[in-house]
Amino acid sequence: MTVEEMRLFQDNHDEEFLKFRSIKGDTPSQRADLCAMILIDSLLPGIGDIVSAAEHDQIWLDADAGALAPLITEDQWLYLIRCGVMLDDDSLSLYV
Repeated sequence: MTVEEMRLFQDNHDEEFLKFRSIKGDTPSQRADLCAMILIDSLLPGIGDIVSAAEHDQIWLDADAGALAPLITEDQWLYLIRCGVMLDDDSLSLYV
C-alpha cells in the first residue's frame, strides 16, 4: 500500500472505526489500543516508547506512515482501524 491508499481505505471503511469486537480470531489482548500497538511494533519494530506525543484527547504513535505503508496489508490496516487507529497526515494516532 501507499500512504494515499491507506488514507482512501480508511475513508472507505469509516464505519469500521472502533469496532474492536468485529475482529475475528484471537487478539493478543482485550484492549484495542494495546492490540494496535503490538501489531504496529511487529511491523515496524522500534526502541523506546511507542507513544511519541499527546494532546488533550489524542496520542500519536512512533510509527511513520510512509514506512508502514509498503509493509501493511489491507486486513492489517482494517484491524488497526477497528482498534481505533487513525491516519493523521503522515502519523498514526488514537483517541484516549
